[in-house]
Order: sequence, then C-alpha cells, then structure tokens
Amino acid sequence: MAGSTTGFIASDRRTRMRSAAGAAVLVGLLGYGLIVGMNVDIRRVANDSLAVFNVLPDPPPPVDKSVPPPEPDTKPEGAAAPPNIKSKPTEVVAPKPKIELPKPPPVPAAPIKGTQSDAMAGAADKPGPGTGAGGQGAGLGGGGSGDGTGGGAVRPPRRISGRISAADFPPEAVRSGRGGTVSVVYEVGVDGRAHDCRIARSSGNVYLDNATCRLIEKRFRFQPKLDASGRPVPSLMGEDHSWIFN
Repeated sequence: MAGSTTGFIASDRRTRMRSAAGAAVLVGLLGYGLIVGMNVDIRRVANDSLAVFNVLPDPPPPVDKSVPPPEPDTKPEGAAAPPNIKSKPTEVVAPKPKIELPKPPPVPAAPIKGTQSDAMAGAADKPGPGTGAGGQGAGLGGGGSGDGTGGGAVRPPRRISGRISAADFPPEAVRSGRGGTVSVVYEVGVDGRAHDCRIARSSGNVYLDNATCRLIEKRFRFQPKLDASGRPVPSLMGEDHSWIFN
C-alpha cells in the first residue's frame, strides 16, 4: 500500500512538470508570432531611443495688417535758444617788481660859470682874476692864501707799530697743515687803535681768520688820519694777510 502511494506521487509530479514546460513553450511561440506579425526591428527601436534632435522655438505670431502704421509727426521743430552770455575770466598778472635804481652821483660843476667859450680850461702862467688862476687871486681854488674853498692837505693813517709773524700761527691751523690768505677791513680810531675788524674774504680756515682780526686789534697802532684842518678823524683800513705753512 505504501509503495503504490509513492509511485502515484512521483507520477503526478512528472505530469505537472510536463504541463508547465508545454505552457512555457506555448507562450514563447505566441510572443514570437506577435513580433513577427508586427514587423518590429528591436535594434532600430533601441537606437531610435538614443537619438538627439533640436527643439525649434514657436513661430512668431502673424502680423495684424488691419492696424494702420502711425502717421509721421508734422509739427515744426522748435527754434534754437538765444545765445547765452559768455564770461571771460580775468587774467591774473603778478605785478612787476619795482627796481629802484641808484641815483647817479651829482656831476661836479664849478660854482661860478665861466665867461669864455674855450673848449679847454686850465691854469694860466700869469696871474689874473679868473677861476683857477695861476697865481694868487680871489678865485675859487686859489694857489695862495685867498678866500677860496681849498684847504690844507689830508694825511692818511700810518701804522707805527705792531706786526703778525709766523710764530702767531694758530695751533689748530698747524695741525690741519693748511695756510691761506685772508682779507680784512677795520677802523682806525682817533686814538690810533684798530677797532671793529671783520673778514672781507676768508682764507678758508676759520682759525686763521679769527687769529688775524684778534692780533690786529691787539697789536696794531697808528697815527690817525688828519683832515684838512689837521684834526684826527676815524678812517677805514683794508689789507691782506698771508699765512704760509712751512
């Protein structure tokens, strides 16, 4: 009884497998028939699905010819505006500097006008009343003791003592090993001493310049200048001093 039951189950399983295989074959045949009947190219469908194409924009709307074009403006154009006022900037010019020229010295002239028409004038070899007579007379600048404006001789100042020697060479200038020539101007007072010495042209060495003025004011003595009346008056002196380095 058990053996017959097992055989029945195996037979039934084989029957179902054959039925399933037959159904699968039938379905395949039906599908192939549909494809062949519709004439579908599978490779072409796959290629067409990957094709690229351009999308064109929508065409413009048609022009409505029933609307008339706008009429041109026939109004006259406006006239040009009147010319405006033009302003011209004022030129700024710097004033020219005023250069004051020195006044020319007065031309010396004789206090008494000559009475002759000679082109040249001079002292005559004979006394007479004219200006600048050769002898004694009353004219201006008379040669004797007349009442003219001439006076006695003016005597310039004269140095009577004081000197600068090589022994006065400043130590600072000695160390630099440089000499030079200095020009000085100073005043000779009525007391015969030198005052207010100043440098007119430097030697290039400040030690030499200072030593020159210091020694002049300390050592130099003069006979002062005398005016036409014989009175001592101040005067200016100018001189050069050379310092030679040996």
